[in-house]
Amino acid sequence: MINNIYCVGRNYTEHAKELGNNVEAEPIIFSKPNSSLITDGMATLPNFSDDIHFETEIVVKINKDGFQIDQQDAPSYYDEIAVGLDLTARDLQTKLKDKKLPWFLSKGFKDSCYVSPFVLKSSLPKDIMFHMTINNKERQRGSTKDMIFSIDQIIVYLSRFITLKKNDLIYTGTPKGVGKLYRGDEITLFLENKEIGKLKITI
Repeated sequence: MINNIYCVGRNYTEHAKELGNNVEAEPIIFSKPNSSLITDGMATLPNFSDDIHFETEIVVKINKDGFQIDQQDAPSYYDEIAVGLDLTARDLQTKLKDKKLPWFLSKGFKDSCYVSPFVLKSSLPKDIMFHMTINNKERQRGSTKDMIFSIDQIIVYLSRFITLKKNDLIYTGTPKGVGKLYRGDEITLFLENKEIGKLKITI
C-alpha cells in the first residue's frame, strides 16, 4: 500500500532551462495524493486541460519511518528503485503560477502518477540510467549523476520538515525532453536499458 507521494521539481539543470525556470538553492518539493496513482497501466487524460505533459523520473520507496535523518543514514531508508511518470496539466500549472497559487490541482489530478515495478537498489550501479519511449521513439533519457540534489540529499531535506513513512514514494525530478501526451500514446519505461513498465494513454 503506497503511503504519501512526494516530488522534486527542477532537479535537472537542462529541464529547468527548457521551461524557463531558475535553479533553486534548495529542493522544490510538492506532493500528489495517492489517489492520483495509476494501478492498471492505463491513463485517462482529464477534460479540464488540453496540455498534459509527461515527466519521467527515478522513484524511490521509503522502507522505514524517519525524521531529521542524517546524511550518512539516508541510504538505509530505501532499498528499492523504479521509474515513474509525473503527469502535469501544464496549461493549468501556468495559470496557477501566474497567480502565485499552489500547483496542486495541476499535479494531483486522477491518473497523474504512474510507477513501474520496483527493483532492488543493490542490483543497480551508483549512477542509474533511465529512459522512456512514446510509440517506440525515445523521448527522454537521464542519469542520476545529473541530478542537482542526490537521492540522499532529497531524503535528508524532506525529513527536516516531514516524518517520512514506510512506503512513501519520492519522485526525484525529470531530465530535459518533457512534452505533450495524446490519446493512443503508448509509453514504455526503461531502467538501465531494460524495459520495466508500460502505460497507455486514453481519453
